[in-house]
Amino acid sequence: MAVRQLKSPNSRRQAAGLFFACSISLFLLLVWNHRALPDTGRGDPTHIAPYSGNPAPTGTLPPSSLLQHQHHPPHPTSDQTPEPDLSSPRAPFIPWPLRRVCAETTYVPGLTFLCDENSGGPGNIRNYILTCLRYAIDAGATGLVLPRIRARSSTDKAELFREYQAFGYMFSEAHFRAALGDACPRIAIYDSLDSVPGVKLKAQREGRTPERVVETVTPKHFGGLRAGCDQRDPNRHTDRFGAAFREWVRVSAAERGWAPTNDVDSPRLIRFSWGVLWDWPVYRDGPEFAATFGGLLRIRDDILDIADAITASMRTLAATTRGTETVAGQSFLGIHLRTEADALSQWPSYENQTKNYLREAASQGYQGRAAYLASGNETETRKFGKEAMAVLELVVKSKYDLLEDHPEELEKLKALSWDQQALVDFAVLVNSDYFVGVSPSSFSINVALKRHLKEEGLYTRPWKVGGRGDGRSWLVGRYERYWEDWLFMFDGMWA
Repeated sequence: MAVRQLKSPNSRRQAAGLFFACSISLFLLLVWNHRALPDTGRGDPTHIAPYSGNPAPTGTLPPSSLLQHQHHPPHPTSDQTPEPDLSSPRAPFIPWPLRRVCAETTYVPGLTFLCDENSGGPGNIRNYILTCLRYAIDAGATGLVLPRIRARSSTDKAELFREYQAFGYMFSEAHFRAALGDACPRIAIYDSLDSVPGVKLKAQREGRTPERVVETVTPKHFGGLRAGCDQRDPNRHTDRFGAAFREWVRVSAAERGWAPTNDVDSPRLIRFSWGVLWDWPVYRDGPEFAATFGGLLRIRDDILDIADAITASMRTLAATTRGTETVAGQSFLGIHLRTEADALSQWPSYENQTKNYLREAASQGYQGRAAYLASGNETETRKFGKEAMAVLELVVKSKYDLLEDHPEELEKLKALSWDQQALVDFAVLVNSDYFVGVSPSSFSINVALKRHLKEEGLYTRPWKVGGRGDGRSWLVGRYERYWEDWLFMFDGMWA
């Protein structure tokens, strides 16, 4: 239908007035709508609340909107909830990066992993469990036996393969179960191998014990060749691992005449070979995953309580020392001296570490200040303290020194094993104001990378290996040869 032309001036003025009134009304409506409806961060997964202790119901999947990562400004505005300090040993677990990865996998009913072929200090054990779990997720595991921890000998620190301890020997079981259950509800956590559904029936059918039906595999054998590479190199075929592993599960079952894998009477039990702890390039899943995945393993609360008491004592001591232009108040230096009996001969010596630590302490303004020293060698702890006082007037204290006036905490500390006490050191060093350690100690590297999360959080970029550190930590070491100097650990270490 044709529109009648407005020929008279009055008609044109009336139409213009009507158009202006409608425009003003529409503008006011938009303003009211923007102010009346709060900005809830719809569609932005970074606004998802950290894990609060209540896991999602089993069998549920996250909304698809949570699976799409969208960027937001690194520094939240005043009406947004500040991001947690991911460098803190008590940082809440942020589930959405792991939830996204778990939602993308193809699950295999009855595929169950055992991540207990670990050994060494807390840094090694922690990284083995996390790397094994990352592989299990890509494989499509629907079950995980709660990892056990291989303890070292109490008399020979270099003897790493002794009896197993429970998961709670180092980490909070309640936190791990709730956090993994929230992010990956399709993965069941079993108390022990015997509690896996169908494992006893399978063992009986094959005339073996449950332990004997567990298959040991090497993950680098799936997904692609590694021609010409040093075996310590990270896995370069992680993108192909999941599909290749599931195909092996299917084909190998058919070749052996087994029923397809299921969670009733035909589970597949998988344990990785020893030494896969540095396999997975941690930034492969994005910086947000690298920054949060390690939060699944939280140090036991009672161990953190001891560390908090030591940190408080350390800050009280630091306040009594004279300040400098750059360091004042309760600031203290954290030092890891790695010279124990199990240290490898090619690592930086006591003399090398001491010289570089004291030089760095001076450059950071800690002359006349206070330092916390973590070391398992009591003799060299005292020796270092004397040298630090003579050279820099630096007051050096250990965890035992700082609990002399706290008899209850001191008794709790003495009751801990050597590696459990190392977890106390870890938490105190993470809380220090500046840290110096040694590469290639996995303990020192783990402390530095955990501290590295403080400034950028979910957006943390990789540590600059062999450089001057990040302004919060510095590591002495050799950085010329990728494998011989163990630089591959930086690529495979979960913060």
